[in-house]
Amino acid sequence: MLGITGYGVYLLMAILMNLTPGTDTMYIISRSISQGRKAGVYSVLGISTGSFIHTLLAAFGLSIILTKSIVLFTAIKIIGAAYLIYLGIKMLFQKSSLNFEPSALQHLELRKIYMQGVITNVTNPKVALFFISFLPQFIVTDNPYGPIPFIILGISFIITGTLWCLIVAYFASFATKKLRENTKIADLLNKLTGIIFIGLGIKLFQTKAAQ
Repeated sequence: MLGITGYGVYLLMAILMNLTPGTDTMYIISRSISQGRKAGVYSVLGISTGSFIHTLLAAFGLSIILTKSIVLFTAIKIIGAAYLIYLGIKMLFQKSSLNFEPSALQHLELRKIYMQGVITNVTNPKVALFFISFLPQFIVTDNPYGPIPFIILGISFIITGTLWCLIVAYFASFATKKLRENTKIADLLNKLTGIIFIGLGIKLFQTKAAQ
């Protein structure tokens, strides 16, 4: 099918990988717990957009440059880690006055959360390495369709991942809705989210390029 082999196996593996908690899942859960359902949903959409960008980069071969250049890999890693740590520090000092649902998160704030999700995903070199190492295993060696199979596989992965992450966001926000209605607990959730973001940034900083 359009240069793709073993699509059923790929889809199963994609679902299993999406079900496995990772940096994106922790990011979404943290947002959903501290800022509610809308923040979680917009974080999911931002991360999915970032994954689509990685898909296009892999499809057109640009991500391969990342694996060949230690300098570029390190630069992107530092930017991504610094950004997560920045968000974490910001959350540590942010008051909970903007964190109540349903009307507290305005359009501008939601757009900011969406863009933060995009940036967090795009500046994670581990995601790029995943796409260029996993997708080619399900593409025929004499593929005559150019970037098309990469895009199909990437979109399939993104769709399954988005659906799962939306479920996670809804569940996390619903389970903690009552907690966010308490100002002191909401502030505590903000700080906990900030700590998690800082931890994710440190973990990303420790990532090593594939040998």
